[in-house]
Amino acid sequence: MTRPAVVLVGAPGSGKSTVGPLLAEALGLPFRDVDHDIEQRTGKAISDIFLDDGEERFRELEHAAVLDALTEHAGVLSLGGGAVLDAKTRAALADHRVVWLTVSLANATKRVGLGTTRPVLNFNPRATLGFLMEQRAPLYAEVATIEFDTSDRDPQDIAAELARLLQESPA
Repeated sequence: MTRPAVVLVGAPGSGKSTVGPLLAEALGLPFRDVDHDIEQRTGKAISDIFLDDGEERFRELEHAAVLDALTEHAGVLSLGGGAVLDAKTRAALADHRVVWLTVSLANATKRVGLGTTRPVLNFNPRATLGFLMEQRAPLYAEVATIEFDTSDRDPQDIAAELARLLQESPA
């Protein structure tokens, strides 16, 4: 069975999709994004799945995609910001090296933008993002083996420091 070298979790705007490929490159590993997997499987954008099928259906698709990736991918794996909402997904992460990319609300808002196309942030992105960050923080903490702050940092520097940290402390 194959397993990821590291799984990235965190709020929207924490850097999972930006830092993930850079980290994978630094470690000489492939990168995989569960949101991309879902879009490939369904042939629909995440926002369209939310609109057409609802969040509950999206979370079902997300859980299945996470389980597949946890057994098929041997590199850096990025999960969607809400993947930790599912207790079964959190349980599946229990024996994996999971990095929680933390970020300040100001930085997350700047990175995500106020005119976002992210379905859970369509109305009042800053307030919604703040609520989601607060709601999900205990869940990220539950699954994380490493917590890493990305606020006010360059993605290349984050990836380089994370790569050093991961190589110094093997799973």
